[in-house]
Formats: sequence, structure tokens, C-alpha cells
Amino acid sequence: MATTVLAEEAPKTAGGTDLAPSARSAILMDADTGTVIFEKNSHDQLPPASITKIMTMLLTIEAIDSGKLKLTDKVRTSEYAASMGGSQIFLEPGEEMTVDDMLKGIAMASGNDASVAMAEKIAGSEEAFVQQMNERAKELGMKDTHFANCNGLPVENHYSSAHDIALMSRELLKHSGITKYTGAYQDYLRKDTEKPFWLVNTNKLVRFYSGADGLKTGYTSEAKFCLSATAMKDGLRTVAVVLGEPNTKTRNAEVSSMFDYAFGQYTMKPLYKAGDQLGSLKIEKGEVAELPLTATQNYSVLMRKGAKSDEFRHELLMAKEVKAPIKAGQSVGKLVVYQGNEVIKEFDIQAPQDVNKAGWWKLFKRTTSNLFD
Repeated sequence: MATTVLAEEAPKTAGGTDLAPSARSAILMDADTGTVIFEKNSHDQLPPASITKIMTMLLTIEAIDSGKLKLTDKVRTSEYAASMGGSQIFLEPGEEMTVDDMLKGIAMASGNDASVAMAEKIAGSEEAFVQQMNERAKELGMKDTHFANCNGLPVENHYSSAHDIALMSRELLKHSGITKYTGAYQDYLRKDTEKPFWLVNTNKLVRFYSGADGLKTGYTSEAKFCLSATAMKDGLRTVAVVLGEPNTKTRNAEVSSMFDYAFGQYTMKPLYKAGDQLGSLKIEKGEVAELPLTATQNYSVLMRKGAKSDEFRHELLMAKEVKAPIKAGQSVGKLVVYQGNEVIKEFDIQAPQDVNKAGWWKLFKRTTSNLFD
């Protein structure tokens, strides 16, 4: 995922304007860095309804990435999973469906039954899976959140906030393949059977707002109408979360306004593209004396439209002495971005590979070579 930074302190309101006047709580973020562009009661602890399933999808995708699961693996539906009410894909007890189809059912149809089936597949029980959800929430810094189930059906002690939902949405979006599911408007389950099931995405913005490709809707009588949405335009990806909206029309209109504000007011200034040379790192007593450093991602500055791009500069500051051995991912320096004379962001630069300590013979040859040079 590209790394960006807002090139000035973001206003907490859009020029004093409430972009989501009907929402009980809302937030608008740059998806790459989590820079808050707009917020309203963003830390209020509220019922998240089916937006809960963002964490369910995140743990599923992470299980796939770690090799614990494959998209082609079959997931068997327990009687408990099949008994879920509310939004569902009408799984029968004992029915098997691939992980790929379960993800479609969760992302598009908000299947409560599919969510529990996946939870049981990954953790053995919904209870154990919910424990994993809460552990992951803690790792992500979600301080306003406690999960009590994996699907968001009304239950005591189940709450989150617009801010925390944006955090887990950003984390999910690091897995680029997820928008294949969250951004599809329609699809089928059981396509080649006698009972095909037509899926239509509950998030209508993926059809009606250009660039929108996720993430998750939610509704209960207590939570009202909720949405964590994402859209991308001209290299800028935003996350907009609204909770407690009165109806779907208002919910979609206010999220669209938040997107319009972000895309209308901000633009991207690229610093480095993935693959660009950043510089080199001198390594003392390493198997290699110097290690080239390449950008592993895009680095960009999020700036207000109309701001002068020559106000921004950046420099690469490397550690003066780095002794072998070093490990891949070890911090070896930083990329510092300035607006005028003010530091607005520091990006950690990491070693791209392991470098072992050189043997005495290699060090001896290197020393003698340097003497002759």
C-alpha cells in the first residue's frame, strides 16, 4: 500500500461545516496514513451492527495470507451457524461452501450465517474467534471497541466507534484483494445448482459513486443505519464512516458528500514510487559493505489543492553506524518530509534483507583491498 502524509494539520471539521449532520458519529480519513480530515463524535462507543464483519473479513484474509486457509477450502456449516437470523445467505446445516464463496456472502450479502461458519472454521468456535477479534482490535489500537460476536447482531457489551472502525477498515484495505468482494455489485452463490442465490451488494455506493469499492454496511434498530465506505480517485484512497444515520438515502448522501470533500480539497504529490532508489546503507563488518535501499512502496504527500508544491522537501537520514548482523525489516534510517522548516512526517526506512557478519578472511581481504585502492 502506498504511504502518504497530509502536508498540513487536517481540520477536524470541513471549514466549520458538518459533512454528516444526520449521523450520530462520523469520520473521514486518508486511508494510507490515517490522517483525519473530518470527524464528529468519532470516539463515541456505539453499536456497530454488521460493520463488525470488517474484523471478521480481516481475520479471514489474514488466515489466507498466512497459509492457514485457502480460498478453495471447504467450510462446513454447523447447526448453530445456520440458525443465525437477520441478513443471511440461508446456509443449511451440513452445507459446504468454499472460503471464496463465504467471503462473497459476508461482504456483499452481510451473511450472519456465513460469518459464524467462517469463525468456526478459523478458530473452532465463535467464542474463540471473538477472542481473536478483540486481540486484533487491541493490536490495531482500537481503544473504543469490544466485540461480543462476529456478525454484529444485537448483544450486550458489543460496541465500537467511528474512529476504530476506520482503523480496522484501513487495515483490511492493506489486503488489495478484498475489494474484489466488497466492490462487486452483484454475483451468484450456488451458481451451478438447482438453487442459485443472487447476491446484490448492500452498499449501493459501489454502483452509484465513481471509485467506491467497499466496505461494509450495517443496520439494527438500535444502531440505525451505518456504513464504513471507501473510494479511490487520482491515487487518493479515503475511508468514510457514519454511524446512527436515520435511513439509507441520508447515509449514502452524507458519505458521498464526505468523499466529494476529500477529492475536491486534496491531491497527491508523489515523493518516490515503489522500486525507486533511495540511497545506500554502509554496513560495518557485514558480508556486504554497502546495501542499496529501494522504495518498497509509494511515498506521497497529501496536500490541499492550491498549496505550493515547492513548500515541501524531503531528505533521507541514514544511521551513521550500522554493524552486522542486521535483519530484514530492521530500522536503518528515516525519510523526513518538511513543509517549509517544519517536519510534517517521518517514515521509517527498513533493511530490505538480512546481512550476516563477515568472516575474518573476507574482512581481511576487504581491508587490504582498501589499502591498495
